[in-house]
Amino acid sequence: MKVLVTGGSGFIGNHVVNKLLAHGIDVRILDMLAPPIAREGVEFTKGSILNIDDVRTSLHRIDAAIHLAAVADVRDVFNEPHYAEEINVRGTANVLEAMRQVGRKRLVFGSTTWVYSDVVETDVDETTALLPPSHLYTATKIAGEHYCRSYSQLYGLEPTILRFGIPYGPGARPGAVIPIFVDKAVKGDPLTLQGDGMQFRKFIYVEDLAEGIVAGLKPIAINQTYNLDGQHKVSIKEIAETVQKILGDVTIEYVEARPGDFVGKDASSEKALRELSWQATTPFEEGVRRYVEWYQAQGREREESLARVDPALL
Repeated sequence: MKVLVTGGSGFIGNHVVNKLLAHGIDVRILDMLAPPIAREGVEFTKGSILNIDDVRTSLHRIDAAIHLAAVADVRDVFNEPHYAEEINVRGTANVLEAMRQVGRKRLVFGSTTWVYSDVVETDVDETTALLPPSHLYTATKIAGEHYCRSYSQLYGLEPTILRFGIPYGPGARPGAVIPIFVDKAVKGDPLTLQGDGMQFRKFIYVEDLAEGIVAGLKPIAINQTYNLDGQHKVSIKEIAETVQKILGDVTIEYVEARPGDFVGKDASSEKALRELSWQATTPFEEGVRRYVEWYQAQGREREESLARVDPALL
């Protein structure tokens, strides 16, 4: 079996590729960037999901596709809305259309639990009715979900929609809250909390998420939607205190709260447990500890690399 992973060189995609290989599945990556390491059983195709010819070519002799390529940082979406819409919406349409044209059916689509951002309920699941989105990022992901369902109904594609919680772990983008706190702590800067710091999120360790994404390939998941989220609410204060516990001498400071700060939604992943036999298992402190170890190892590798450079060039 061979699976195409769009965005397979990225943070989540790299871990998904590792999980696919561990399950005996060969992988082809479609991405503009080469994967961080070369691995046996992995092909790399340089290309963009904005080019439907690139997508069609990458689908040659593929049994299923996992579509992860996206602009996933809400700040990037805010700063470059047109580009984000192109990637998240037009790119998804290109993947679906290319699959239709070449006769491939099985698709796993990476969505987000942020689709629940505008609902009234605090506790949500896959049956919760979504409201018109107030943020463009949420709008692009809801659009992608609808495109998947439309291609299923009209052309017989077999999509699975997975709504990811907030991932963290080795390789996480630097602008996320946990990497920001770790970076500040290592540099000796204080960790700043707005208000009382009790705003919560349900974080999910990236390797747990990757295992859930692979589980989305199961036949039972065809034409289904699942939340893949952590088991426990984690407050911003708890994140800071966890980083403080792991790294030691870290100061935590409180500042005035931002008006209307989003307090979070509690998305249930019970359906994924019931039907896919999946749930997040990594305790939050252990996941942060693994990220800190990876962060520190990256720093040592950079120092060793610089030490090999001719001093006259530095």
